[in-house]
Amino acid sequence: MELLVLVLGIALLLLLIIKFKMNTYVALIITAVAVALGLGMPPAKIATSIQNGIGGQLGELALVFGFGAMLGRLVADAGGAYRIAHTLINAFGKKRIQIAVVLASFIIGIALFFEVGIVLLIPIIFAIAAEAGVPILALGIPMAAALSVTHGFLPPHPAPTAIATALNAPAGMVLAYGIIVAIPAVYIAGPLFSRFAKKIVPDAFERRGNLSALGPQKEFNLADTPSFGLSTLTSLFPVILMAVATIYQMVVHGGVAPKNPGTLDNIIAFIGSPSIAMLISLLFAMWAMGWHRKIASKQIMNTLEEAVKSIAMLLLVIGGGGAFKQVLIDGGVGDSVKNLFMGTNISPLILGWLIAVVLRIALGSATVAAMTASGLVLPLMQSAGVNPALMVLAIGAGSLSASHVNDAGFWMFREYFDLTIKQTLLTWTLLETIISVVGLGGVLLLSLVV
Repeated sequence: MELLVLVLGIALLLLLIIKFKMNTYVALIITAVAVALGLGMPPAKIATSIQNGIGGQLGELALVFGFGAMLGRLVADAGGAYRIAHTLINAFGKKRIQIAVVLASFIIGIALFFEVGIVLLIPIIFAIAAEAGVPILALGIPMAAALSVTHGFLPPHPAPTAIATALNAPAGMVLAYGIIVAIPAVYIAGPLFSRFAKKIVPDAFERRGNLSALGPQKEFNLADTPSFGLSTLTSLFPVILMAVATIYQMVVHGGVAPKNPGTLDNIIAFIGSPSIAMLISLLFAMWAMGWHRKIASKQIMNTLEEAVKSIAMLLLVIGGGGAFKQVLIDGGVGDSVKNLFMGTNISPLILGWLIAVVLRIALGSATVAAMTASGLVLPLMQSAGVNPALMVLAIGAGSLSASHVNDAGFWMFREYFDLTIKQTLLTWTLLETIISVVGLGGVLLLSLVV
């Protein structure tokens, strides 16, 4: 009965978002209430469950996302991302231009949200493609692959950070394992797949793109932008801090938190926690991309304010996903899933991936799919003793799969590269599915050794 209510709830959410074009956050809360009633929860406790779900989900994430958006906007507005892209592309040359695009997109993708990264990089991609005499899509596919992988696998991005919080997985471990999984996923879904895509949809590679879809573009004089080293350091600063904490814990304590931490242990753990790492990184970005370049504090603060506005709805959607997840847990759906698969031999990692895939296909939103899946697999993961960091990556991989017409990313890719629906399905949708499958394979291989 609980599983039937879950299926009906997902159908309702899909109906509200696609058919009635309802705001995703509002649709999530309505669905959470409807599912709670269907599961027989006392009406007086439904509001409390929803509030707990939103509060528990956004507790740390509001800090991470807010600081992350501010840092990314500072790097972008200062021309740091522009400098990174051009430096790498010039260094690698025409023959290895796809690898240069992948590296630039990967570095920029760590600091920026997926949508912001696309808007920032596409004008550069268009210009480089014209200068090098290569099809725009030949660079667009590697760019999209790198941005999508960072979005799905690496903290401090929304989905992996949210799942890590829900599953109590150390963000540093998710980041370390995520980079290992990300490298083959980006190469296979990017440069390698672009060659295959050119054979199955050759007409798509003749398209000239639609730069006007991006609206007014900020132009940069390369000489006035921050240096490549400073821009890269600023973009990767939170990753460096979290990586230092993770490596320290693995080398000094074998990956296990010490029972009696010393002063150095406490300091390393402090700077390596996602929220503090992002705060320190933001302060460094304010200096590197602002004060160091003689930019007035008022202008820096305006940039921060605009950055927060851009993620306000994203935070609400993630909170709504947390509310839906909490209702499923409090209503007993998690236990039903656990009991359903108790006697099977299917790996919990594969199960988490499958649930995320189904939800992604049904709902479109990778973040909502990931959050809902994390609530369903939590009891299974705990009973099976699965590494929580690997489960985060498995769900993250599943949440990227089969992006189609109910996903905003599908339409962004189609519009910017001026493709038909069929061409978008055979490029963007396949690209996302390849990342998902390769990501799962990488997680399963890692599970054999960690």
